[in-house]
Amino acid sequence: MQSMHTLLSLNRTNLSVTTLTIRNVDATVKERLRVRAARHGRSMEAELRCILGDALENGQEQEPNLAEAIRRRFAPLGGVELEPHPPVPMREPPAFDP
Repeated sequence: MQSMHTLLSLNRTNLSVTTLTIRNVDATVKERLRVRAARHGRSMEAELRCILGDALENGQEQEPNLAEAIRRRFAPLGGVELEPHPPVPMREPPAFDP
């Protein structure tokens, strides 16, 4: 296993740069990254910045909230019609007088 280092711009308007260290990367993953970077004419660091940027920009738009994720998961199974819960009368509040 090898370590990879990359720079990630966290605030593009301020151009602040932070160093990320990714440890214990499988050698085959590193090799695939090297080949992908070469295909795109970039360094491995530049390729990682591009991959991270794309994943984070696109992921925020497509990520549903929890209720929507549950609905999508069970939608193929069909819905269930439930009777509305009958109203329950409220009890009297407790008295705190001594």
